[in-house]
Amino acid sequence: MRNLYSILLYLLTPLVLLRLVWRGLRAPAYWQRWGERFGYIPDAEGADPIWVHAVSVGEVQAAVPLLRALIKRYPDVPLLVTTTTPTGSEQVRNLFEARVQHVYMPYDLPDAMRRFLTRARPRLALIMETEIWPNLYHACVKRGVPVLLVNARLSARSAAGYRRVHRLTASTLSCLHSIAAQGRTDADHLVELGAPPERVKVTGSIKFDMQIPASLTERAAVLRRDWGMQRPVWIAASTHEGEDEMILDAHRSIRARFPSALLILVPRHPERFARVAALCREQNWNTVLRSEQVSTPAEAAVFVGDSMGELLLFFAATDVAFIGGSLVPHGGHNPLEASAQRIPVLFGPHMFNFALIAQLLLEAGAAREVGDSGQLADSVVHWLADPALRNTAGERGAAVVEANKGAREAVLAMVEEALKGKA
Repeated sequence: MRNLYSILLYLLTPLVLLRLVWRGLRAPAYWQRWGERFGYIPDAEGADPIWVHAVSVGEVQAAVPLLRALIKRYPDVPLLVTTTTPTGSEQVRNLFEARVQHVYMPYDLPDAMRRFLTRARPRLALIMETEIWPNLYHACVKRGVPVLLVNARLSARSAAGYRRVHRLTASTLSCLHSIAAQGRTDADHLVELGAPPERVKVTGSIKFDMQIPASLTERAAVLRRDWGMQRPVWIAASTHEGEDEMILDAHRSIRARFPSALLILVPRHPERFARVAALCREQNWNTVLRSEQVSTPAEAAVFVGDSMGELLLFFAATDVAFIGGSLVPHGGHNPLEASAQRIPVLFGPHMFNFALIAQLLLEAGAAREVGDSGQLADSVVHWLADPALRNTAGERGAAVVEANKGAREAVLAMVEEALKGKA
C-alpha cells in the first residue's frame, strides 16, 4: 500500500509544482526555496535537534507554548521547526528569530524524506495536530527517531477519509512512539484507525496553554484610542473566501443600530488582503488599511487588518470577536486567542476543526453559534448593546481557558520519556 501511495505521489508531483506556481501568482513567496520541499535543506545547525512540525500560522501559534517550554527545558538542544506555508515560515522567524532553525517540510516522497532526515539529523520529531504522512513516519522509525503526534485532533469527517485507506493509515499510525490527543473523541478515532491504544493519551489542547504577552494591554490601549474609545468595535478574524460579503452585510445591519460601529476585518491569508480591501471600497465603505499606517478617522467604517502577526493585538482592542472559516465549510479557527483576553466570541456552524473547544465555550456561555449574516448581526448587536452581558461572557471564556490548561506539561513529560528511551 505504501509503495502504491509513493508512486501516486510521484505521478502527482508535476501538479503539485503547478499549484506552487499558481499560488505564487498571489503570494510570490511560494516561488522561493523549492529545494527545501524536496529535502535539500541546509545541514542542521548543531547536533541532533528536536524537530517540531507545524503546518501554517495556526499550528505555529498553537505550538508556541510548547516551543518556549522546550527552549527553557533543553537550552543546549537545537530546535528545528518546519512549516509548509510561507506565512507559517514568517511567523516562526518573527517569534523566535535565530533561536530556532526553520526550513520547509519536504513532500512525503521517499527520497525527499531520506534526504531531509540525513541533513536534519533529528533526535525526536513532534508533529503538531493531524499530519499523518506514511513515508515520513516509516523513515523516522527506520532511523530510530521517535515520532510524537502532538495536540492531535481527528474529526469524524477526516476519520472517514482515512478509513478509505485503512491498511495504510493503520501501518502509519503504528509507527508513532506516542500520541497526545486533544479529546476523547479524537483519541477514539485514532485508535479505531489503527493507533495502538497504549500509545494514545488524552492530554487536552496545548492551545489552552497560550500566554498573553505582558506588553499587549498597553499596545492595545494605544490602538483602541486610535480607533475611538467610545465607538463600538467588533472584529471578523481569519476570514475566508465567501465570508467577507456576509460579514459586510452584517456590518450594514449593525451600523443601522450603532452608526459609529467599526469593523476590523482580518483575512486569513495575505494573498487576499488586496482583494478584501478592494471589496470594501467597491461597496463604498470608508476603509482604512493597517498597512497604510495612518490614523483611523471617525467616519471610517471598516479597518482591514492587512498585516501578519497582529491578530492577538486586534482581539485585545475590540469588544466582540467573530471567528472566520466557520460560515463556510473550512472548519473554523482558534477562538481561544479572543477568549483568553475576555472577548466574547461568535462563530458559524462549521467549527469541526475546533469542535471540542467550540463546545466548551458554548456550554460556558462564552460563545454563540450563528448561521448567517442576519444572526451574526443580531448577536454582535446583542453584546454591543449590553456591556454587562458582554463582560460576563468574556469572563466565562477566560475561565474556560484557565480551567483547561495543562496539556503542555503532559506533552513535555512524553518528550522526556521518549528522549530517555533513546539514551
